[in-house]
Amino acid sequence: MKSHCIVWHQASVVRKRREEQNGNKSAVVWFTGLPSSGKSTIANAVEEKLFLRGCRTFVLDGDNVRHGLCSDLGFSAEDRKENIRRIGEVSKLFVEAGIIVLTAFISPFREDRDRVRKLVGNADFIEIFCDCPVDVCELRDPKGNYRKARNGVIKDFTGVSSPYEPPLGCELVLKTNVDSPDECAQQVIDFFVSQSIIGQNMPMCP
Repeated sequence: MKSHCIVWHQASVVRKRREEQNGNKSAVVWFTGLPSSGKSTIANAVEEKLFLRGCRTFVLDGDNVRHGLCSDLGFSAEDRKENIRRIGEVSKLFVEAGIIVLTAFISPFREDRDRVRKLVGNADFIEIFCDCPVDVCELRDPKGNYRKARNGVIKDFTGVSSPYEPPLGCELVLKTNVDSPDECAQQVIDFFVSQSIIGQNMPMCP
């Protein structure tokens, strides 16, 4: 820590009160997987389902975050670590705010994901692996990044020139090459209900 002479300020409005007002428990829902494995699509589909139930949510998307908070970072191993560290700290703030934060990041290294789990707390960290074969991801690729990586235009591209380490003990695995985005999103919702993050019979907004 480089900062000195700092003291943590404890607010009177704490997480439990925010969760009670919001009507849902807060959590970090960490979607991980290869590029084009469906992370952002499913995270947004889950948010839509939660929003219709009146839950307080926010999606942190990998590309969006690199437009601002992490715009100074590249894609080297060290920059990837720092990218995930920053997202972990932001996600922790969302949890304290009583919000379900859905993060969609490749986050290729187990060590980095485990560091966020430790930071947030195991009980509040839900790791979801979007499991999809690389050849299917490459066929889907809307940005053409796999082709650019194989042609040497993009360096350090996960799945081509940089490794991806799949989770060893995540909370949920989605077979995104088998099930549709909506089916995958419903699996996530069902998991939330089973863990009492949201209620089973929450009213749907019109």
